[in-house]
Amino acid sequence: MENNTIETKYKKWIIALAIIIPLAVAALFGIKIEGYDFSLLPPIYSAINLSISVLLVLAVISIKNGNKKRHRLLIRFAILGSILFLIGYILYHATSGDTKYGDINHDGQLSVIERGQLGTNALIYYIILISHIVLSIAVIPMVLLTYLKGWANNIESHKKLAKYTFPIWLYVSLTGPIVYFMIKPFYS
Repeated sequence: MENNTIETKYKKWIIALAIIIPLAVAALFGIKIEGYDFSLLPPIYSAINLSISVLLVLAVISIKNGNKKRHRLLIRFAILGSILFLIGYILYHATSGDTKYGDINHDGQLSVIERGQLGTNALIYYIILISHIVLSIAVIPMVLLTYLKGWANNIESHKKLAKYTFPIWLYVSLTGPIVYFMIKPFYS
């Protein structure tokens, strides 16, 4: 199969996933499945995110050293990690209540006193959280298209896109655990 044909064939799937995944995650905020306890998942999927960061850095080092085979393997593991992260994230948020940043007494509300105690930490948290969310949506098609271009052996196009995909994917995989550690004290 010609490279262009491979890209054309799978580009439709990438577009579909780039739309379906964020919509499915957004729908979680209106869905709560009772009777399941997945409270153990946030530290696990945060660790997966941190592992993805390591895999990405090692993948870049591998390709810079000319080791294409190791690069491919590490990127595949990073994509697998992203899939496992997404599954864990969906399971947790579909079965658990929302956690409010700053909710010291875990009553689901931010009192005036709780808000007053947050100070600039809340601003930092929300800047990181919002940038993480926006970029996590943008990185889905970027990762898939970059991978597709590499798989189709469209190396020049793969390299050009990877220059943008890598730092965004790395940022998302690093800020996920940061967000987790910042909100962890407020889990009930």
